[in-house]
Amino acid sequence: MSLLQEADPAVTGPSRAWYLQPLLAGLLASIVGYASTFTLVLAGLTAVGATPQQAGSGLFAASVALGILNIAASLRVRIPVSFAWSTPGVAFLATVGGVDGGFPAVVGAFLVAAALIVLAGIWKPFSRAVAAIPAPIANAMLAGILLTLCLAPLRAVEALPQLALPIIAAWVLGMMFFRRYAVPIAVVAAFAILAFNTHLPDGAIASGLPMPVFVMPVFTTDALIRVALPLFIITMASQNLPGLAVMKANGYEISPGPWFTLTGLASGATALFGGHTVNLAAITAALCAGPEAHPDPSRRWVATIGAGIGYLILALFAGLAATLIAASPKVLIEAVAGLALLSSLAQALSGALAHDDDRLPAVVTFVTAASGITMFGVGAAFWGILAGIALSFAFRARR
Repeated sequence: MSLLQEADPAVTGPSRAWYLQPLLAGLLASIVGYASTFTLVLAGLTAVGATPQQAGSGLFAASVALGILNIAASLRVRIPVSFAWSTPGVAFLATVGGVDGGFPAVVGAFLVAAALIVLAGIWKPFSRAVAAIPAPIANAMLAGILLTLCLAPLRAVEALPQLALPIIAAWVLGMMFFRRYAVPIAVVAAFAILAFNTHLPDGAIASGLPMPVFVMPVFTTDALIRVALPLFIITMASQNLPGLAVMKANGYEISPGPWFTLTGLASGATALFGGHTVNLAAITAALCAGPEAHPDPSRRWVATIGAGIGYLILALFAGLAATLIAASPKVLIEAVAGLALLSSLAQALSGALAHDDDRLPAVVTFVTAASGITMFGVGAAFWGILAGIALSFAFRARR
């Protein structure tokens, strides 16, 4: 279905109570998506040079963009197409390190990545080329990026056991009894612990109010190669393409081009305020497009309205979250992000090693991406996917 094509309106009856279930499902999707990864967003932006104010602005901008996208798209096409920020993308940012030109150069890289997403939407050969990257290689690159972050809980236990162990215990209990909410439970536990153990400067609460901060972009070769290109590939391979697959699995056939273009334009707008890429939702999409939203597929579109409302409300807490995290031990914030990414690491490793023919190239991609090497100013993620694709093509040529 084209982005500009109206779907049939949802079946309406004498009772409006049916709206409640999908609205609550959408609100749940936004809360789970936000609470599970907002610490990672702030950590990733900070790692590439953002100040606490700029990181809070980036989180605020991305949250507002998701709220508007989810509500507007749902009302326009009446299908549960949902949007999220690129969790693998910010996980990658957390491993990049310093970039020539500082955070303004990173913002320039965000704009280039957004332009590439738009190009993928309007130029079909380009989107087909991105889609042609073997799935095991893309998953292996993602797994290599995530590995370093997923080791953070262990580093936190070594450095601050009295603070880290209760957070991990909360996560384990959540996994045992409330699996879907395990990460939000760990986040709540972390914030409770930080609130009692972190001293905020006078006036920090007032300064924590959400405030967009415009960042003038700078374009550098270093940021283009080390940030823009890997971020684009990760967003497309790990978010947009799986997001299409989730929609198809739930019976919704959509044309990818207009949605890629829309998310690319939205990413360009958020970039100017420090936000990284937004994209089709992959993980939380199932909550809005699946039977949990509503038994009737024609009524599930209301769920994405609920998700949009949730993101707009949560955007109000972006500045406060950034202020608290800036005053907290970095290793503890990384530990919470690592717990949030363990499921993603498991899925990426499973996808990387699923096929015998691609297993060795995937392993080469994984170890290269996880190594953290930098050659000629280019980071490990790029070399990992390049090595994996080259080895995969060599094996296929030999066969």
